[in-house]
Amino acid sequence: MENAAIVSQAKDDPARDVADGPTLESGGDVAEPAQETRAAPRFTLLIRAAKIISSHGEFVCVVRDVSETGVAVRLFHAAPTGGLLELHMPGGGIYELRMVWERENEVGFEFTKPVDVARLINEASEYPKRGLRLGLCFPIRIKTLTGQSEAIVENLSQQGARFETDGQYAIDQNLRLESADGGGALKDVRAKVRWRRDEQYGVVFDDTLTLGDFARLAARLQCPALLD
Repeated sequence: MENAAIVSQAKDDPARDVADGPTLESGGDVAEPAQETRAAPRFTLLIRAAKIISSHGEFVCVVRDVSETGVAVRLFHAAPTGGLLELHMPGGGIYELRMVWERENEVGFEFTKPVDVARLINEASEYPKRGLRLGLCFPIRIKTLTGQSEAIVENLSQQGARFETDGQYAIDQNLRLESADGGGALKDVRAKVRWRRDEQYGVVFDDTLTLGDFARLAARLQCPALLD
């Protein structure tokens, strides 16, 4: 899903989205029929993972539809609230948003500042394989065959995590990770040490998280109410 191709196609005036919600189309070149006047032709991205940042934390989304005035995304839970939000693209672009509508897990936002749509689309295409990483910070317990220690996760992806700990682990050592209380959001995740630097470690998970599981884990760790 993350690596799908990007196509673009003109569509209805984005102002109509406030009432109608998002749609997903495929097509060819951008075209603007002569019989209609469109202030902001529509582009469709099929499909790019990104993240929404709010006062509650960082949340996974899938960019579906973008125009000069706004963007439609899919979430895996209710939309975070708290005023202005930011869309962070994997290539580094940051776009300030304001929510306009929400329908189940589809959400429409308007840009608060003018946006170069072509640049946003090209950025999504330029980094098709860059993994999404969230700057989450939460305590975990690390278990091995000989003991256990406490650690603080500093960031998390579908493939692995970086954490800091007083424990001593070897490269390629197998670990089991769980939430510090033993019954929280993270349960019995098997991982292997890939690198270490002083008290910081990078691990790769034995089983890569699906995008949906990754998104729901992030919500559970930061704002469980979004999953209700």
